[in-house]
Amino acid sequence: MKEILSMNGIVKEFPGVKALKGVHLDLREGEVHALLGENGAGKSTLMKILTGSYQAEAGEIIYFGKQVEIDNPRKAQEMGINIVHQEINLMPDLTVAENIFVGFEIRNKRFPFVFDFAKMNSQAADILQEIGLHVPPTTITGKLSVAQRQMVAIARMLALNSKIVILDEPTAALASAEVDTLFGIIDKLKKKGIGIIYISHRLEELDVVADRVSVFRDGMYITTKEYSQTNKEELIALMVGRKLENQYPDHSAKKGKEILKINHLRTKQGLDVRNISLHEGEILGIYGLVGAGRTEFARALFGADRAETYDVILRGKSISVRNTADAVKHGLGYLTEDRKKDGLALGLDLENNISLANLKGFSRQGIMNTRTCEANAEEYISKLKIVTPSIYQFAKYLSGGNQQKVIIAKWLTRNASILIFDEPTRGIDVGARKEVYELLNRLVEAGVGVIVISSDLPEVIGVSDRILVMHDFHFTGELNKSEVTQEKLLKMAVE
Repeated sequence: MKEILSMNGIVKEFPGVKALKGVHLDLREGEVHALLGENGAGKSTLMKILTGSYQAEAGEIIYFGKQVEIDNPRKAQEMGINIVHQEINLMPDLTVAENIFVGFEIRNKRFPFVFDFAKMNSQAADILQEIGLHVPPTTITGKLSVAQRQMVAIARMLALNSKIVILDEPTAALASAEVDTLFGIIDKLKKKGIGIIYISHRLEELDVVADRVSVFRDGMYITTKEYSQTNKEELIALMVGRKLENQYPDHSAKKGKEILKINHLRTKQGLDVRNISLHEGEILGIYGLVGAGRTEFARALFGADRAETYDVILRGKSISVRNTADAVKHGLGYLTEDRKKDGLALGLDLENNISLANLKGFSRQGIMNTRTCEANAEEYISKLKIVTPSIYQFAKYLSGGNQQKVIIAKWLTRNASILIFDEPTRGIDVGARKEVYELLNRLVEAGVGVIVISSDLPEVIGVSDRILVMHDFHFTGELNKSEVTQEKLLKMAVE
């Protein structure tokens, strides 16, 4: 196959950090080249250089045999280099067709200053049909599900006549049927000769899509292999620099007394939950397919969505939760599935993020005690092994795993006694995942009640002592660790 891209000796530095240390990546026509590495390995930085968001300090980019400079995202798009981000960047108030063609609108031939919406709608409809997304092109994008918005972003790649498509965690928000559809689209792109760079922490997906795989570690290029000549264990060892065993560590805490009892939790949206309990010393897992109501359950319990019926007993006392402030007051903490949007203040440093849930505790007469905040942040950075140059590093510059730890530190600072984790390792690499799992165990052993919501079957089985299954906004089954299998969980999830 013809080589269409070669990035050689790429160097990128940020203040105090050398993010890329002379890395290499090449891509062939009509192949899927998987790019692997732990968070902080340099994958996203390299892709931002390829798509014009960052400029490298050193190195060269060879594109179809010619050295090129890509100094802004518009130029990359005009060259046919496009990316579908994990955090989908679409405009919610525009139609699907307008999002597909935004920035490259089709204009009326007679009146070039007027957009030809009829033509854009027609072409968008053809592309949507090709990828199997059955929505009208005039649909307002904000009304679509996360999975549907992901497909619209991919439709945009087709409309822009891409030569290279970068897929960053493309299946993170997709159900299994939608994943199959995505893989079908990838196959079509390959047949058109489009080169695909595929970034994912779900290594099992590579069995289906990957032709070659490159591994980065700590800002360095490690190796490239034909995917057929390697295996999952070898790739993990290359990514983390060591063999990673016992991905789901056992915890020694023993099941104790009941600490949370949900007698009845009901919302206008249809959630109706009854007779759910959580005990000391156990991690309670919640599994269900997309749309089952798992996140709605967490939001209602935490007061983010108003419940019509809220009959909950916490450590033997009935509590009233009308909003999130009430939930926090009673010792509930919620780590949302979208940590960047809902869990962190990305433009603030770690000291401020860790202090956010307990501002009153750090202030007197409205004046913050900065020394206490600093000491608290230093303590949790040490306890949770958060990798950062200092407590003054902005949260947006941390890897996914370290960002998750900062949110945990925030709730521990508030002395939360119940923590709800919604997709705790989404977008986190395999090495950092194990650290999160070990942290869950330590929380339980310290007496914190832990609820884990996950759509990752191996994960929810591996970390949970007991699993509740949701379907259609109700809990439909319960399995203990000794009896659970993937087949049993899936059967309960669809019935």
